[in-house]
Amino acid sequence: MNRRLTMFSGIAALGLAGVGAGLLIRRRRSGGGPPPLPQMAEADFAAAFPPLSPPEGPLNVYHLGHSLVGREMPAMLAQLVAGHRHASQLGWGASLRQHWLGRDEIPGYDTENAHPAFADAKQAIGGGDHDAVVLTEMVELKDAIKWHSSSHYLAEWARLARQGRPDQRLYLYETWHRLDDPAGWLERIDSDAGALWRDELLRRAMSDPAVGTIYRIPGGPALAAVVRAAEAGEIAGLETREALFARAEDGSQDMIHVNDLGSYVIALTHYAVLYHRSPEGLPHRLQRADGSPAEAFSDEAARTIQRIVWEVVRHDPFTGVGA
Repeated sequence: MNRRLTMFSGIAALGLAGVGAGLLIRRRRSGGGPPPLPQMAEADFAAAFPPLSPPEGPLNVYHLGHSLVGREMPAMLAQLVAGHRHASQLGWGASLRQHWLGRDEIPGYDTENAHPAFADAKQAIGGGDHDAVVLTEMVELKDAIKWHSSSHYLAEWARLARQGRPDQRLYLYETWHRLDDPAGWLERIDSDAGALWRDELLRRAMSDPAVGTIYRIPGGPALAAVVRAAEAGEIAGLETREALFARAEDGSQDMIHVNDLGSYVIALTHYAVLYHRSPEGLPHRLQRADGSPAEAFSDEAARTIQRIVWEVVRHDPFTGVGA
């Protein structure tokens, strides 16, 4: 078990549920909640996501987010492509709004960014230092939308990126929620993909022409597809969704943070979207960010999971990857 994850999982879980009671009170007093969705025909909205050209070489990628980005996943992604570089700014359950307001508003800022890959978000994104920027919103996503003005701050980060470097590729990393969500973990991933991630975040943010296209990295849907296959007996040695999620030192189940196996699934998803390539045949015995060996799937399971991830990515019309 990753010591950092163990130490802060409780705090992060609180943050992921919506940190800052004072912030929520201030937002509630100001009215809270987004305005009506902008009117746009489905065909017109789909046309706003034209396929991108595959990158010609390794990318320099910036990750903005929280513990569902973490340190392990970007480190795994870097091991899949020679020359790939990455930097990040993280916080405990931090929203896009908190990152925009600065370090004093970001829970766990000092702890989560005490690593060599840290780079100040506004300087990095506004400076145009990266080929691609991956933006991550806090969960519970419904709370983020209602109290943290998700689409507004997604648009703010996008405009900053366009100002810094117009050709920076922008992505929204779609995550997931707690395993014990009363509405059902798989059910929430399915329903949230359109109603929340696409409509409440992407559609609203992209209603400003200055924002341009923000593509999607379907982390939650890819994880859900792997879980469905595992629980149907289709992945050797993987039988339950819990096997992809971390455990505390006392053995209790972490309800939202993935372990090394889950991080590998998400790294494959990022790879497939960012590089427009099938992850089939990629290495699966990797290292954690600290250089220690990561837990790995069997050879057979890795091949199956790589195929599943590619199917999810290439059939998602919002990734920028041509079918």
